[in-house]
Amino acid sequence: MGNRSGVTSTEGGPGGVTSAPVASEEAHPVAELLADVADGVGRLTINRPERRNAMSWGVLTGMRDHLAAWKDDPEVRVVVLTGAGDKAFCAGADLTNMAGDAGYLGLHDSRGELARLFHDLWDLGKPTIARVRGFCLAGGFGLALSCDLVVAADDAQFGTPEINVGLWPYMITVPLVRSMPPKKVLELMMTGRRVGADEADRLGFLTRVVPVDDLDDAVDELAATLAAKSPATMKLGRDSFYAVWDQGADDALRLLHPMLTITSATEDAAEGIAAFVEKRQPEWRGR
Repeated sequence: MGNRSGVTSTEGGPGGVTSAPVASEEAHPVAELLADVADGVGRLTINRPERRNAMSWGVLTGMRDHLAAWKDDPEVRVVVLTGAGDKAFCAGADLTNMAGDAGYLGLHDSRGELARLFHDLWDLGKPTIARVRGFCLAGGFGLALSCDLVVAADDAQFGTPEINVGLWPYMITVPLVRSMPPKKVLELMMTGRRVGADEADRLGFLTRVVPVDDLDDAVDELAATLAAKSPATMKLGRDSFYAVWDQGADDALRLLHPMLTITSATEDAAEGIAAFVEKRQPEWRGR
């Protein structure tokens, strides 16, 4: 598989989504979102380290655009989200972009863009990994937990500080309560306190905690492992997982039963069984 890279360069806009406070600075042209594809892995890097990688409107829409393009791209089998620099994965949304000339209804609609990004991740049909170092706060916390897996450095800090500025983290409630005990989510939202990587791991929303120097290797290893699996089976299985998440047992089993038959009839299933019998590595076709 080849290498592709690119950038999304946009400035400002009506962000208006759940966020942590970020110091105001004069805007300047910069590539706010970096995109790269190599060895079956698409990487999106929020490139705003001077603002602790807070999401601007351009970052939000740029991420959605790339995910839409990668959803049907066979060269992309896994997606990794991360933040530039060594201080933050993402500290939320840029509060300096919450105002603007969008009007009341436009501003209200723009506040749903983060929720739409969550849906894009859940509906992607491909594994997603959050690579977290440093601050992972507010909307950035929700972004990380909207990924399938979260690999964090031992300097990571997670929290929902909105209450401290008179706001509430409405939009990230769903990914948080899907990732840890609901009453713990409520406690974090009501107190605004931060949790370190060790406590986050005990709460169960991290896949792995590693020393800072091992973070890239751990993420690369996990991404390579996922990229080596059947893309057809990965999509069918992952889609089924999210489809039944909030269902009762009877409804879930009614969906999962036919999915077993569908998956068993794919070319990749036949190839996987043949490769196992012949003691060789499978050659996936993605169908």
